[in-house]
Order: sequence, then structure tokens, then C-alpha cells
Amino acid sequence: MQHHFRAFSFVDRIRAFTPGQHIRGAYQVPVGADVFPLSLVAEAVGQLAAWAAMATVGFTHRPVAGLAGRIELGTGPQPGHWLELEAELESVDAEAVAYAGRARAGGEPVIRLEHCVGPMLPVVEFDDPQALRERFELLRGGGATPGLFGGLPELTPVPAESEPGRLMRATLAVPAQAPFFADHFPRRPVFPGSLLMHANLQLAAALAAQLPPPAAGGRWTVGFVADMKLRSFIPPGSVLALEVRLDEL
Repeated sequence: MQHHFRAFSFVDRIRAFTPGQHIRGAYQVPVGADVFPLSLVAEAVGQLAAWAAMATVGFTHRPVAGLAGRIELGTGPQPGHWLELEAELESVDAEAVAYAGRARAGGEPVIRLEHCVGPMLPVVEFDDPQALRERFELLRGGGATPGLFGGLPELTPVPAESEPGRLMRATLAVPAQAPFFADHFPRRPVFPGSLLMHANLQLAAALAAQLPPPAAGGRWTVGFVADMKLRSFIPPGSVLALEVRLDEL
């Protein structure tokens, strides 16, 4: 499969690994990337933790979806930047993995994930276990060739209803086919939760743009995402209903 480990893989190197405890790696944001949203940095940290979890249980199970207690958002990386990725496994077995992680670029914080839990499901339902073992050894050895990510298809929420400054609804059409499904996942395509997060942040930014600025010359930004939960798999071709609402100002 030509897009496997290319279209939605965000770990190029694994620099250190202690089974069941800790993993450290890196990913280079492609030089020609027009946009590399913070949601994909969160994806990179999650993928690094997934490699650690799979390797710890012998590639029989893998984490899929789950929850994040808190995602702190910093400044997005620039094209060509190397992301230094790190994750600590709090617990891992064939049922679930609990972890925390972070990413830095140029020594500056980019993102931090806290209190994350991913249910573990049989690898064979989603991917080829042997292909994953070989990829893991490549990442721990010479590393993968950087810069293979070709970007994302158009995934812009379409406005459906709004109350200016208070409420915004939109729909998001999940592609029936897209290169990233070859990585997420070859045997059971699932729309990535990180891309759903990106769409929701886009909608939140559109609502924030309707609000009065917080101070002279200031602007609203998203500082963190709390209690993010993915409750079910999203198959190709789905149409999602999105909503953001202002609770207080």
C-alpha cells in the first residue's frame, strides 16, 4: 500500500525506549508544508505513545481513540522544524494504555498532553503486525525518510447555523477516500480524532473572531482543550454535525 507509513505517520525517529515506561522520538515537519496544525502535533505525540504501547505488549494490541484530560496548545511549528517528542507510560496492558506526553521545537514547548487513556484493541483488526514490527525497528535504527507527508485534503467545516458571538454550527464531510486512511488504518479505515479536533478548533476560531477583542490590540486564542473524548469510530463517508457555544465571556 503506497501510502502506508507516509500519509498519516508523524514519527520519523525513536531515540530512546524503555518498555512500559518511556519513549522519546522526533518528527520533521515537511519543508513544503503549507499548514501543519497543532492537532497533528498532538497526533504525533499520540503515535509515539502508541509505538511504545504496541512494542510493550508484543504488537498484539494497539491503542485506538480514547480520551485526553488536557491538551495544552503552544505555538505551531514551522516547516522544516524538528519536533522533539516524548511520552511517559503510566500503565499499559492488553486492555488500555495511560500516558502523558509533550512536543518541543527549537527548545520551545509546542504541545502537552495530560491524563490520556487509549483502549487497546487487537492489532490484526487494523494493521499487519509484522509490518508494524518492521517499522518500529526502522524507527529505532536508521529512522524513516522525513518529509513524506503530502498534506491533508480539504476538511473545512461548512457553516449550518449561528447566533453571532454565541453559537455556531457546521457540518464536516469525511472523505469516502483519502490517502490518510492507508495509515489510519489499512485494515479498518477510521477518520482520525486529531482531524476532528482540528475541525472543531477551526469552528471555535470562527466564533471567537465574532467577539470583541479581550484588550486593545489583543486577540482570542485557544490555550487548551479539556476532557476530549472520542466515543465511537468515524467511518469514511460520514457527515458530522459540529457545534461550538460560548458559555461565558
